[in-house]
Amino acid sequence: MWKSVAVLSDIHGVLPALDAVLAEPEVASADRIVLTGDLAAGPQPVEVLDRLVALGDRVVWVRGNADRELVEHRAGKESTIRDPIAPWAAEQLRDDQLELLAGMPESVTLPVTGLGSVLFCHATPRDDEEVVLVDSRLERWAEVFAGLPDEVETVVCGHTHMPYVRLAHRRLVVNPGSVGMPYGRSGAHWALLGPGVQLRRTAYDIEAACVRVAGESGYAEAGAWADYYLHSRAGDAEALGVFGARDGR
Repeated sequence: MWKSVAVLSDIHGVLPALDAVLAEPEVASADRIVLTGDLAAGPQPVEVLDRLVALGDRVVWVRGNADRELVEHRAGKESTIRDPIAPWAAEQLRDDQLELLAGMPESVTLPVTGLGSVLFCHATPRDDEEVVLVDSRLERWAEVFAGLPDEVETVVCGHTHMPYVRLAHRRLVVNPGSVGMPYGRSGAHWALLGPGVQLRRTAYDIEAACVRVAGESGYAEAGAWADYYLHSRAGDAEALGVFGARDGR
């Protein structure tokens, strides 16, 4: 039973945001750091993965759709990637990093103090691209939870880049938000589990981070990319409107 688990999701290759979260005392002292996917599809993919690997055995890896798509792109499969930075990121990765992404599980279940058996996934327990939101209908949650073992009391997911905690069909659902591409407000968002749930937001120097990303990344549009995503210029209302159609509304 783990007493404290830090959950980092949707880092999207933004090293300054990741470094800011890793500097948090509660992250540094956590029993486990669970990564719920979409780690490298962004302007600093190699550096982010190297930083995470260096954390050693405390890290628990879960694969997201963007991680899968990077591997598929490098394998020459037909791409459905919509973000132009992702194919670029895929080309930067070393073979060992591609092997790491390819080998990550789609979900992991861990016992956490106060939360019971916790299932960690990227989007939903059954699909790495499915969208569920803070205000999704209970009928949708019943579909998403179908087939889950009864002992799973808490589900932690990412994918939509917006943090929330809610109850659905007697299960607690936690989305930590996004470290590197937040929708709604700036800062690096993450969650601390055990014995309860804390949604955390780490403030860092956004302007300095944008300069760093633009200077260190080889992606031609890194400066504009960082300005848009690190400042969270996409609001939560806008994101909910876009994602709503994918939630069956």
